[in-house]
Amino acid sequence: MFEVVCNDAMGAKKYQPDVPGACVSTQAHYNGRMRILSGIQPTGRFHWGNYFGAIRQYIALQNGQGTAFYFIANLHALTTVRNKEQMSQNIQDAALDLLALGLDPNQATLFVQSDVPEISELCWILMTSTPMGLLERCHAYKDKKAKGLPADAGLFAYPVLMAADILMYDSDIVPVGEDQVQHIEVCRDIAGSFNHTFGEVFVIPRAQVLADSARVPGLNGGKMSKSYGNAVDVFGDLKVQKKKIMGIQTDSRPMEEPKNPEGDHLFELYSLFASPEQTETLGETYRRGNFGYGSIKKELVGLVENFFAEARERRRQLEATPEIVRQVLADGAARARRKAAEVLRRVQEACGLRKQLQTDKEIQ
Repeated sequence: MFEVVCNDAMGAKKYQPDVPGACVSTQAHYNGRMRILSGIQPTGRFHWGNYFGAIRQYIALQNGQGTAFYFIANLHALTTVRNKEQMSQNIQDAALDLLALGLDPNQATLFVQSDVPEISELCWILMTSTPMGLLERCHAYKDKKAKGLPADAGLFAYPVLMAADILMYDSDIVPVGEDQVQHIEVCRDIAGSFNHTFGEVFVIPRAQVLADSARVPGLNGGKMSKSYGNAVDVFGDLKVQKKKIMGIQTDSRPMEEPKNPEGDHLFELYSLFASPEQTETLGETYRRGNFGYGSIKKELVGLVENFFAEARERRRQLEATPEIVRQVLADGAARARRKAAEVLRRVQEACGLRKQLQTDKEIQ
C-alpha cells in the first residue's frame, strides 16, 4: 500500500488510499459539512503569487473547516498550453508542488480535472442556457479583445467551464484571487438561472478572498505573473532565486532618506516571509532611513530559503516515488467522480435528459 506523510498542526499522518474513514472527503457529504472547491491551472511552475494568493488558502481550509476538493485544471490550461509533453509535465509538477506544500490527501481530495469526464457534459448543459452577453462582459475575454489579441472560443466559454467545476461538487465556498471574483458571480448567475428554470438543483456558491492574499507584488512592483516576467518560482533553483531577489527593482532615493514602507513592493515581499516582529523592525528601519535596499534583499534571500526548506525536502522525497503521486491522483479522481455522478444525475433528471429513478444499469 502506498503512503505519503503529510505534516500539519495535528502532527504527521499517513495517506492510505480508499481506507474506509481514512479520508475526510469520503464521509463529509453525509456529515453536512461545508464543501470547498478550487482549481489551479498547470501552465508552469508555481510562483510566490500562486502560493500566497491561492495555495496557502487551500492548506488552511482543508484542516477541519469543511470538505475540500482541489483539482489541477488541465482543461482550462488547454487555452494556453498546446504541447502534450509540456502539459503532462506541468500536471506532474503541479501535483508534486501541492503535496509538498502541505495539501494533505487525508484531509482534501486532489485530482486532475480531465479525470472527471462528467464535467464536459455538465459544461455543455450549462452553455445551452448561458447568455452571450454575460460571457462578453467577463474581463479575461474583454481584455484580450480590447488589446486586439486573438481569443478562441475556449477563452470565451472559460467562465462556463469554471461554473461547471464549482457546481459539479455542490461547492459552498470557492477560495479565489481577487481577479477571479467576477467568475464566481457568473457561476452564481448561471446556477440561479438554471434553478429558476428547472427547480432547486444547484447549491449557490460564494467566493472567499482573504485580504492579505489578494495581490502579491512582482519583482517590478506590478502583480506577480509569469506572463509579466516578474515572478519567482516556489521551488526554483536557489541560485536563480537569489539572482532574481537581488534584482528586485527599487527606487533611487538616497540611503539616508527616510522611506514609507506602505506600498513599497520590496517591503511587501519581505513581509510575506518574515515574522511580525521582523516586519515591524524593518518598518522602523524604513521610517528611520540610513539603510540600503541591498541588505534587505540579502536578508530576504535567507528568509525565503528557510520558509520553503521543509517543502523542498518533501518534494524531493515525492519526486523519487512517483507511484505515490499517481495513487493520490487516482484515488482523488475516484472520489470526485462519485460526487460528480450524483450531481450530473440530478441535473439530467431536472432537464429531462434522464428518466427519474432510471439506474445506470438500465441505460447501458
